[in-house]
Amino acid sequence: MTLWVFGYGSLIWNPGFEVGEQALATLSGYHRSFCMWSVHHRGTHADPGLVLALDEAAEATCEGVAFRAADGHEDATLQALRERELISSAYLEKWVDVRLVDGRHINAVTYVIDPKHAQYTGALPLSKQAEVISRAVGGRGPNTEYLHNTADHLAELGIHDPDIDWLSKHLNGRAD
Repeated sequence: MTLWVFGYGSLIWNPGFEVGEQALATLSGYHRSFCMWSVHHRGTHADPGLVLALDEAAEATCEGVAFRAADGHEDATLQALRERELISSAYLEKWVDVRLVDGRHINAVTYVIDPKHAQYTGALPLSKQAEVISRAVGGRGPNTEYLHNTADHLAELGIHDPDIDWLSKHLNGRAD
């Protein structure tokens, strides 16, 4: 069985599994958004942070990275992803059609926000996102580290995300 994973946030810079192949990819029908309260990895129940999730929107697209799990590591990869991403029930595991930069179409697993879950924030203003991200710290470290790592890796890949760019510049003291 071939296993592809679509990454749009921290998976881009920290997949956490053996990768056999990776390629820039586009997913239709979703956009990357800081729309999930983080109460484990980048915040706490008392002081939640924000993490990225795929939020469904009919006309949206999300550029990210598709990773093919290394041969023989498919089961371990899926298990590791589930332990990491399904720590709460805010993410839903979904199999989606993704277009790779070379034109191939693949079926990949990814994790999307459950808009009915209590950790779903909806569309917070960027100023509120910046406020939350600037102070939150969770089990995997500061929320700012998550933001800056994601922004840096998206830029290295040539993926432009205006909201993440603004947040990263703002929280580095370089806001326009």
